Amino acid sequence: MRKQPQRKELPGHLWNTQDKPSERGFTLIEMMIVVAIISILATMATPGFQRQLIRAKETSLRRSLFIMRDTIDQHYADHGRYPDHLQDLVDHHYIRQLPLDPFTGRSDSWITIPPEGFAQGNVYDVHSGSHLVGLDGSPYNEW
Repeated sequence: MRKQPQRKELPGHLWNTQDKPSERGFTLIEMMIVVAIISILATMATPGFQRQLIRAKETSLRRSLFIMRDTIDQHYADHGRYPDHLQDLVDHHYIRQLPLDPFTGRSDSWITIPPEGFAQGNVYDVHSGSHLVGLDGSPYNEW
């Protein structure tokens, strides 16, 4: 008969599953290390995330301004005059609703510019109502 090789016994705390509840789990030091690593990773990712969030809002603002300026021009082409208020674009079904300014979060904060000269109406151009400055250094209310 062949003898089976003897197994080396490992210390009991590695294999013993019958430990008391107070002896199972992670130590406080292990938990603190994990929390510290997660905090460091989150701190490194936050500036990039904030920059992307601002860039997305700027893209949304550019798109909203383009659409409103285009519909103002369509209104002028159809009626021979500029709208008196931005709400006229909604009332005449050029747009479904006024878009939200992504930086103020409101649809009533748009700044309207009247036409120069003898053109009729009150809304020739539109700008953001925000006083913040963009990533390119220009104020949003000058876009």
